[in-house]
Amino acid sequence: MVSVPDLLAPGRATEVRVTRNPRAKRISLRVDPADGAVALTVPWHVSVEEGLRFAKRQGEWLRARLAAVPEAIPFADGAEFHLLGTRVRVRHGGKGPAKLVDGELVVGGDRSFVPRRVRDFLKAEARRVLTAKSRAVAARLGKTVKSVRIAAPKSRWGSAARDGRLSFSWRLVLAPDFVCDYVVAHEVAHLAHMDHGPRFWATVAALYGDPSAAKAWLAANGAALHRHG
Repeated sequence: MVSVPDLLAPGRATEVRVTRNPRAKRISLRVDPADGAVALTVPWHVSVEEGLRFAKRQGEWLRARLAAVPEAIPFADGAEFHLLGTRVRVRHGGKGPAKLVDGELVVGGDRSFVPRRVRDFLKAEARRVLTAKSRAVAARLGKTVKSVRIAAPKSRWGSAARDGRLSFSWRLVLAPDFVCDYVVAHEVAHLAHMDHGPRFWATVAALYGDPSAAKAWLAANGAALHRHG
């Protein structure tokens, strides 16, 4: 991280995450939707100082992008989110781990345990739901899912390996069910085609149908999912 003075406002320093990338052909600047961090990528042939000067010239663009980052929604008592399209409210009370009761996610123990226990519940739910969906869709394709890993990537919703190992973001369960179904079909289709060519998209269409609505939903709302918790 590099502290850059006057980047967003006079007299104010902004922390910038700087990465040197040997494969990058030009300087790139973005705002991470997960945490609102400013990220600067600099090619090897460009100095960090030149990259930071470039960032300073983009001050107005950065301010607009940061203003568009959704507000963080902590997993606390009273917080609300959607679980596969159904609104759920967190309620602190009782004992033990989180459990769904009549539209509420009841979380026991000390109040400080609530965020972790909500995340643990959502990760377990993601594993259960996405594993079942993946195996059912793979069977239709004549493929076998070797394992399903639940992770927290910032840049992708899922990934697939040739040997049948799939990985998904646990935050997918915060999206509507039809979006989860699309991401599952997308990754399962990679078990047959590791590229994104015409045969791959034909397989996605055969497994799922027209993905345009799900892709549009993720484009419009995906960043907000990263602001939960």
